[in-house]
Formats: sequence, C-alpha cells, structure tokens
Amino acid sequence: MTMHYPLLVPSILNRARTAFPSKEIITRLEGAEGGVHRYTYREMAARVNRLCNALNFLGVKQGDRVGTFAWNTYRHLEAYFASPVMGAVNHTINIRLFPDDLVYIVNHAQDKVIFVDPDLCPILEALAPRLESVEHYVILTDDPEPATTLPNAVSYESLLAQASDQFTPPEMDEWDPAGLCYTSATTGRPKGVTYSHRALYLHSMAECMADTAAFSERDTTMAVVPMFHANCWGFPYSSALVGASQVMPGVRPDPQAICELIDRHRVTVTAGVPTIWVGVLDYLERSGQSYDFSSLRAVISGGSAVPVSVIRAYKERLGVDLVHAYGMTEATPIVTYNRVKTHLEDLPEDEKYELAGSQGMVVAGLEMRLVDDEGNDLPWDGEQRGELLFRGPWISREYYNDERTAETYIDGWYHSGDIASVDPDGYVQIGDRVKDMVKSGGEWISSVDLETAIIAHPDVLEAAVIAIPHPTWVERPLACVVPREGARESLDKAQVMDFIRDRFARWWLPDDVVFIEEIPKTSVGKFDKKVLRERYQDYVVGG
Repeated sequence: MTMHYPLLVPSILNRARTAFPSKEIITRLEGAEGGVHRYTYREMAARVNRLCNALNFLGVKQGDRVGTFAWNTYRHLEAYFASPVMGAVNHTINIRLFPDDLVYIVNHAQDKVIFVDPDLCPILEALAPRLESVEHYVILTDDPEPATTLPNAVSYESLLAQASDQFTPPEMDEWDPAGLCYTSATTGRPKGVTYSHRALYLHSMAECMADTAAFSERDTTMAVVPMFHANCWGFPYSSALVGASQVMPGVRPDPQAICELIDRHRVTVTAGVPTIWVGVLDYLERSGQSYDFSSLRAVISGGSAVPVSVIRAYKERLGVDLVHAYGMTEATPIVTYNRVKTHLEDLPEDEKYELAGSQGMVVAGLEMRLVDDEGNDLPWDGEQRGELLFRGPWISREYYNDERTAETYIDGWYHSGDIASVDPDGYVQIGDRVKDMVKSGGEWISSVDLETAIIAHPDVLEAAVIAIPHPTWVERPLACVVPREGARESLDKAQVMDFIRDRFARWWLPDDVVFIEEIPKTSVGKFDKKVLRERYQDYVVGG
C-alpha cells in the first residue's frame, strides 16, 4: 500500500520554486526595459504567496471563485496559481464574449473578486452594475490609483506590497475544485467546467510525457493560445511542473510580435489555434522579414482542423514541425496528440503529411470510443465515421450547476459531439462537429474536408464551408473564401472549383463560392460558422 499523497496545484508551484528557482518567466511588456519583464520561479512563488495573503485580506475563502479577465502576462500567471494554492477556484473569463454572456458566467460562477488588465477595464465598467457577486476588482497594474470607475477597485501591486511573502496552503483534498472555465454552447448560455487539483496535476504529467508534448526543463514554452481558453492548454502548470522557462506574449500579440518573441527568446514549444499560424505565414510572406525559428521543436495547433497545406508550409519553408493536437474545455483540455509511430516513419512523404493532418492518438491515461447514432461501437478502420466518446482522470464528469449535463455525460462517458473516423493505428481524423456537417439528400458532407482542400490553393488565405437550404436536397455546401492579399481581384469561383474538383465526388462539391473580406471568428479564434449560416440563410445560387 502506498502513502496517501494528494495531487495538488501547490505542489507544482513548490517544485518550480525549489527545483528550478532560477528559471525565468519572460513577458512582452510595453515600457519595460528591453520591452520585456523577466523574473524567476523563486520570485514568482514569493509573489504568489503575497497574492494568497492579499486574497485572504479581501475576504476570499476556500471554494470561492476568483475571476481573471486578462491577457497572457506574468501577473495573470500569478493569479493562475494563487487561487488554487489558497484553496479558491481560478475562473478564467473569456475577454471576447458578448456582454450578456459575460454577465451570465460571472453571476453563475458567483465570482467574488476579478483580476482585470487596465485596457480591459472599460468592458467590465459597462457591466459592473449587473455583476451581482463581485466585491472587489483588482487592476493588474503598478499604478497606485488606476483610472477606472469599477467599484472597490484596487491596484494589484499596491495590494501585494502590503502582504507577506510567507504563506502556508490550507489542507485540501485533491478532488477539491481548483479551476473553472466556461465553454461555448451550441444553444443557450456558456457551460461551466470545473477542474479538480487532481485533474490539473495528472493533465500536466500527461502533457509532459515523451509521446505527448514532452515538456522538459530544457524547454522555453510560449502559449499564444489565450490563458482564458481551455486552461491555456495546460501550458502554465505543465511548464512549471518541469521547470521550463515561459514566455508570455502580453497584450494583443500580433504575428510580428509572435515571430520576434520566438526568435529573441529561443522558444522551443509554442501553441495556438490554426488561424494564428496561418496569420504568421501570411505575415512572413507579405513582410519579407526573416526570423530565426531554429529553436522550435514543435508548434502545437488545435481548436479546429489544421490544413495539411499549412503543416507542409511550416516544414518546407520554415523547417518547423506543426503538430496537431485535439481536445476540449471538458477535458482540461488535451485528449489526442499527433506522434508518428516508428513503423510509419518510412511512409512516402505525401502519406506522412496526410497522417500529420490527423488529430493523432488518444494520450495515455484516457479511454476513447467511436460510436454510431445508437451508441454502438464502430470499428477503427479509418473509414466508418461516428461520434467520439472519452473518459479518464482529467475528463470532467458534469457541467457546473447546469441541467445540460445529462445531454453530454451519459453512462460515465463524455459525448464530444465530434464526428470522426479512427484508423487501425488509432489515429483520429475529425470530420466535423455534428452541427457543421452538411446533410445533402440524406448523405453527410464534411465541411472540414472541403475547407482543407480549398485552403491549399496558393491564393486562398481562409475558407469556411457551410450548409445552405436547398429545395430538393435539403442542404448543399457553400464555400466562403478569403483571398490572399494581392489575389483579391484575380481569384474567381472557377479557379477554386477546378482546384478541388478531382478530390471529391461530384455531389460533394460546393454549389457556389462567395468571396468575403474575412471569416468571422469566435471568442477563441475558431471560425464562427453560426454567423455565416445566418448571413447566407436565404442565399440563392446564381441569385
């Protein structure tokens, strides 16, 4: 029998402080010396202790929710640790949500304190009268009198200056809540997902495994994915667990800033949604600037399908491996990661790229099923498509105080709503979200497959395929295309259709192609097809 040892977030911080005290956290910060703020894990841990004491002073108790409304910075990282270290719950609030959704999630979570970056204060100022539970707003600044109309606002640095850097975490159980994040719902308000200490710890260990992201002390990691999105894909805790240096991209990082940070600070692992990496490629092509990316061993992309053409471009133009991962807020979030098995290393180049375009294999520690509409298991033959189901120690078991739990968590399995196939080697190929599939004449068409093919066209920057009503076939696909800069006048429908014609059955091909200035994005950078479907709900081909 082994000893009872709870898996807790304070243990992650303590390991970073004691085993890697001199490793650095670097934040892009306007006005700082050299344009960055830098300090060590030892210094960070002392400030986290101060913040724990400060939260106690503000009346925060174990189990209370503490919100963050902020960019990826060192102060946000301190808040990520302080709440769970002192027994509270770190609630990361998406800064890009619609006002009514922001009001809903703050009130639903009953946040007691909210940390907010100065430039984001105006958003909360307009909503503050409707935020019923918030007692204090902590402005993430060193200005002792921050300019804001938020009630009971205090300066972050002034608050820390008055607190002791000595703090002993209270007794906690590993099943206690440590984090809270809300995920977009297909219908209705966002749904809250609670992370236990145990889930965060085990997720960090899994992410650091050699066949997952393989974080180590040798790494310098940079999460471009926002810290309010799905636990920041585990980067803050996984990096601290192994003592990796961390680079924080700061306020509103653009492609130029991302490239400069990778070059200057020798980043080895970075992560973000595909639109980020498409934007970086586009910036490099348009600007003609050259950066040293030789330090990068992996660019991790997830959130939506990564076109094979983009994976190929990163490898052939930049010498960088763009690695596909897949997960969701409900899974803390990693569930699959793309690694090439040894017996597949000698595949022809085109086949290896196609394999790289899959979402990879389920990571160690989780179980996965592929089922049909009746819940029957489907074979992993790479052909049959069904819904993916997951369970495991960092998969949530319910939504926070939400009756919609019963729709998604059934018989101990999380039903993802993602339609996929799984090949005999266990590689997952996501076809679509159920709601994004096009059902034409009773047959399914994958919008993702069409988008991936269209984006490979050299004059296409982005593409989204949606279903439009059809009097005979019920639905038909419509391609919404954003041309690259310089091709807006020359690219036409015939060129797009000719480019993909030989890749699909005739009935799969879009009925039409429309050219638009940009594709609407969700609050986490994914294509917002709901907006496009509403825009083109009355579209008539040729009309």
